[in-house]
Amino acid sequence: MSSLLGDMSGWATRVMDALGYFGLAFLVALENVFPPIPSEIILPLAGFNSSVGDMNIVLAIIFATVGSVVGATILYYVGYVFGEERVRSIIRRWGKWLGFKESDVDLADGWFDRHGGVAVMICRVIPIVRSLISIPAGLRKMPLHTFFLFTILGSLAWNTVLVTAGYLLGDNWDHVEEYVGILQWIVIVVVLAIGIWWIWARMIKPRMQG
Repeated sequence: MSSLLGDMSGWATRVMDALGYFGLAFLVALENVFPPIPSEIILPLAGFNSSVGDMNIVLAIIFATVGSVVGATILYYVGYVFGEERVRSIIRRWGKWLGFKESDVDLADGWFDRHGGVAVMICRVIPIVRSLISIPAGLRKMPLHTFFLFTILGSLAWNTVLVTAGYLLGDNWDHVEEYVGILQWIVIVVVLAIGIWWIWARMIKPRMQG
């Protein structure tokens, strides 16, 4: 496993060295579509590159978030275009190569049906489901502007925490993976706080003032 992660980080380093911020966006988009590519490597590596002056940390977070939205949108349209039965057929047939199981689709469906747009935001920080939550959003034909909003909010929080962790750890950026469980809960709290603030500012407060 350590050898595999080393190969992955080496490949990610070469892509970012060659393509810069666009390489980072490409890697994050790819990671969203193919979960076996871990964001726990790509994002802290971008943070490390920022700490040594090869990248700007703000731009790294922005491009990583653009990549997240691109990858999520691809899966949104998979659900939108193919429909439930075809998507499940694809997962049953090719899921093991993509890093998905049909039970993962069931989990994402359940999250979306219970929580709607908020699920899109929260699930952006949960492994596997963070990618698959885009599929039920497409299946239910969630308005694209709403999907983008919640995807950006969740992805921005996740990317900010992991890129910043890599920045602060410097040469030890690869240790971020050891603490990703703790970081995940931090991001969930941040995302929930953002969601509560947004609901208050956009929905509850205007009604109270009206």
